[in-house]
Amino acid sequence: MILQALTQYYEDLVKQDKIARPGWAKQKVSYALCINASGELEQVIPLLEEVGGKKPQPQRISLPAPVKRTVGIAPNFLWDNSSYLLGVDTKGKPERSVRCFEACRDFHHALLDGSNSRAAKSLMCFFDRWKPAEAAGNPALQACFDEITSGGNLLFRVNGVFAHEDELIRQAWQTAYDRAEGQLQQCLVTGQEAVIEQVHPSIKGVDGAQSSGAAIVSFNAPAFCSYGQEQSYNAPVGKYAAFAYTAALNYLLADRENVQKIGDTTVVCWAEGGEPQYQALTFAALFGKQEAELSEADLRDAVRKLAQGKPVPERKLDPARPFYILGLSPNAARLSVRFFYRDTFGNLMKNVNAHHERMEIVRPAYDDFATIPLWAMLRETVNPNSRDKSASPLLAGAVARAIFTGGLYPAALLEQTMLRIRSERNVNRGKAAIIKAYYLKNTNDGCPKEVLTVALNEASTNPAYTLGRLFSIFEAVQEAANPGINTTIKDKYFNSAASTPATIFPLLDNLCQKHLRKLNAGSRIWYEKQIMALTGVLGEEYPSRLTLPQQGSFNLGYYHQTQKRYEKKEEK
Repeated sequence: MILQALTQYYEDLVKQDKIARPGWAKQKVSYALCINASGELEQVIPLLEEVGGKKPQPQRISLPAPVKRTVGIAPNFLWDNSSYLLGVDTKGKPERSVRCFEACRDFHHALLDGSNSRAAKSLMCFFDRWKPAEAAGNPALQACFDEITSGGNLLFRVNGVFAHEDELIRQAWQTAYDRAEGQLQQCLVTGQEAVIEQVHPSIKGVDGAQSSGAAIVSFNAPAFCSYGQEQSYNAPVGKYAAFAYTAALNYLLADRENVQKIGDTTVVCWAEGGEPQYQALTFAALFGKQEAELSEADLRDAVRKLAQGKPVPERKLDPARPFYILGLSPNAARLSVRFFYRDTFGNLMKNVNAHHERMEIVRPAYDDFATIPLWAMLRETVNPNSRDKSASPLLAGAVARAIFTGGLYPAALLEQTMLRIRSERNVNRGKAAIIKAYYLKNTNDGCPKEVLTVALNEASTNPAYTLGRLFSIFEAVQEAANPGINTTIKDKYFNSAASTPATIFPLLDNLCQKHLRKLNAGSRIWYEKQIMALTGVLGEEYPSRLTLPQQGSFNLGYYHQTQKRYEKKEEK
């Protein structure tokens, strides 16, 4: 299913001329070697471009597809690093560099001998005349010898025209590429009989994976093989399908604006048809990567319309369009599929909108997020003082799947959030929103719907919720009686009050009475009325112990009441 969806996406991109056809791929190139008709190197020109005012970067040019290298010598056609095109580098192994050059020369002869192209003849003259031992003294290389031999890719420019743009040379390469030899089997992706790809092209851009590239389909040990098949013959995929799915995935990963990291998982998404506006809205709605021209109100309006099955014509969004989300994690030389989601775009937005509604809670004035993005939600489960701020990979994947599919939130999400509350003795907007969303989806009588409100529910009679509110008022009284106090009852008694209120609240009540005596009459009466109203709901005895769901109610009561009193201060 994943490979089929990516192959279809590749074909959509080809129709829009956004991606190279089979046998070709975008490569980063730093310099062009300019040779004349006689094959002499006359000049080296840089192929660097500035992007967004940053340091000049190599250009990405459509060139013959790269070979997959391990430790052996394998040249690319018409482009490569200085080891292959010039026979020199800075690796300190001159003998190997010469062998690389000789392999490259023989490879080009095999493909271009007999070609009627003048550029091809000039290219062959270059390979036959070039002597790697004399490269350092070549006048064309002296000005930039160190830069050229440091590892960047080079290509050929013959008589003022790039070699890869010569029509006869292109035909020679395409003929050689299409003349595939190998085992014929039914391709698992296309369903047609095809030559099976023995080693699939590399996938680059997954955070944490090898920089040289990794593979989704790979077999490199007898333990992974079956029925006498070796390497990727265990999962027969034709050469065309192998090229197509890897080219599409590399295209997605190369656009870092549309790539998101969740824990150790790299997330990409795409819509059938290849239109980019679907990706842009998804990343804005889920991860807060908002376009400059898309306001928060427009984003929420678009998500709500799509959730209701209505199109958004001004942004050319169709709720019936099939949509895919893929999460990949590094695993040595391979990639692990953390999750794969397929549904209509409207259903995805319906689930995302429902998640945002569950997460909606009164927010402090200093909080800029209208909705809490997924990365900020997961951040609430991590120790803020830890060196690695990433959430657990398993938790991140499970939460993402729950949001995409509209399923239950994982229990680990609540457990980690409650653990952070006990450790930090603080209930902020993100943690309160997680508790609210969790129990709205994973219902429990200990945290009933009456406490799962956006703002303070003053009509609630839930004991745990009322205790949380009462604790917040006790804290407010202490702060009013001791202006500028650094440590409050929250820092010392919060965890005990939330778990064993019967042992702590009598003590807090006595402390509150002492603090009330320090206040003027007006403030004292105002606080006493609130305390009497809440203690009247609780009755004569406090609960001896609160369960985990009841502690969730306590935390929500504390958060709601605290935001209410901050709201009062702002009004004053």
